[in-house]
Amino acid sequence: MQVQQRVPLTRATLPAVRLSMLEATPAEVGDGPEIRSVVDVDAGGVPARLYRDDDHDAMPVVLFAHGGGWVMGGVDTHDGLCRQVAAASGWAVLSVDYRLAPEHPYPAAVDDMARALAWLRGPGAARHGLDAGRIVVAGDSAGGHLAAVTARRARDEGFRLAGQLLVCPVIDPAADYPALDEYGLDREEMRFFWDAYAPPGVDRTQPDLDPLRADLAGLAPAVVITAELDVLCAEGERYAAALLAAGVPVTATRYQGLIHNFPRKLALFDAAHLALAQMTAALRRW
Repeated sequence: MQVQQRVPLTRATLPAVRLSMLEATPAEVGDGPEIRSVVDVDAGGVPARLYRDDDHDAMPVVLFAHGGGWVMGGVDTHDGLCRQVAAASGWAVLSVDYRLAPEHPYPAAVDDMARALAWLRGPGAARHGLDAGRIVVAGDSAGGHLAAVTARRARDEGFRLAGQLLVCPVIDPAADYPALDEYGLDREEMRFFWDAYAPPGVDRTQPDLDPLRADLAGLAPAVVITAELDVLCAEGERYAAALLAAGVPVTATRYQGLIHNFPRKLALFDAAHLALAQMTAALRRW
């Protein structure tokens, strides 16, 4: 087994990079624990995977958006992490296999998240023993962006989420990144991701693309996890500060000496297990 191999990211190389991320998952994430139930479901027309480590009815549920720059990743690359969250928290996890860019640019991914949330609030979720009144949105990297936008959309629709977990989130389309390329995620990759998801000509100042421009008052309580050596660290912390200024309860934690999206890489970083413990503690509190 080996970790993901870095190659220049272009539209031509994207299929190989997608495969590389998947093939590196056993070495980076591990298999995760055996849990009571893992089933693929149709969440309102959106493919998803549901994790339950309990057979109780009315289980609270995490609506999870995977990372991968909106262009790669899926339920398989994040299977180990979702298993760990379900096993450690007592919550169910619904991992959304949203449509990827550039084949499906904005708003496809965030619309898929909205459809999955609507499904969780309806009779479909009840048939799986899920509590429509206790839902948390969560995501890592680009999935953190989708989770943040989904949380704001839910508030706008009058639905009160229990919380939001944002792990090394993408936040700011201005793409003003520090020179930390040697630590993993680099500035050119991030520009590729943004151009794939919100191609030139799309208004990136709208709140669905720039959460910092949204009215944040009344959003669900948030945990925001950042990493010191991540090009996204500063923007994640700016968003946490903006939430706090808007009156939203926030716990923001910067993990020193860590790289982008380390919490997913449970097989590589001891600190990933600390971040997992922080996330699951928040779930038990909510």
